[in-house]
Amino acid sequence: MKRRIILVRHSDEPADDRVFAYLQQSGYEPVLRRAYAGEVLDVDEDVAGGVVYGGMYNVYDTSLHPFLLNEYRFIDFCMSSDIPLLGICQGAQQIAWHRGAHVGPPVSGVHEFGCYPLYPTEGAEDFLSEPIHVTQSHWHGFELPEGARHLASSASFPNQAFCIGDKIHGLQFHPEVTPTGFRRVQDRPTANYDKPGAQTREEQDRLISLHDAAQASWFNGFLRKLFPPLI
Repeated sequence: MKRRIILVRHSDEPADDRVFAYLQQSGYEPVLRRAYAGEVLDVDEDVAGGVVYGGMYNVYDTSLHPFLLNEYRFIDFCMSSDIPLLGICQGAQQIAWHRGAHVGPPVSGVHEFGCYPLYPTEGAEDFLSEPIHVTQSHWHGFELPEGARHLASSASFPNQAFCIGDKIHGLQFHPEVTPTGFRRVQDRPTANYDKPGAQTREEQDRLISLHDAAQASWFNGFLRKLFPPLI
């Protein structure tokens, strides 16, 4: 039975996120890979799926960051092999851009940095049955790629989630990040508190304390559908 899920990371932060924890608890073997550091991304018959995480890279800067080409080959591999693939934030933008959709900052210059309401689109109740608050940290967005089904939106970024078929999903938001993980983002010297649309640290902390449990519950349910437990 295939158990290895390749986790494409864009930083050296610890693997204390909800994807890693869920996969371990569900009988999978999560395998961390960092293409930006020269690590090879597995593309073989033993791979059961992939997750491309968020990061600081512009998805179209393949000349500046050639490792992105390796990540796009991995995305191609997952899609052609008909295995589950989840893109989160930058990862979702990569899937969208690789499928021909525009990716970049909105004309308004608005950022989402904090905890914001997420709304299901009409007919996407199987993805999200009701609005919830989710963790966000981004200023680029994506148009929907060809053949994608629109799943969710927010007030500032209409395209927050999509799927292509049943196995390819892109999420602009960060349900994988625990409060501890988001605290590392908050503590960065480059944290975007001064940008239009960003919440204050106090507002972020207040909203996360109120809504993170619901976000975690929804995301674990989503992961169970995408990567059904093996045990």
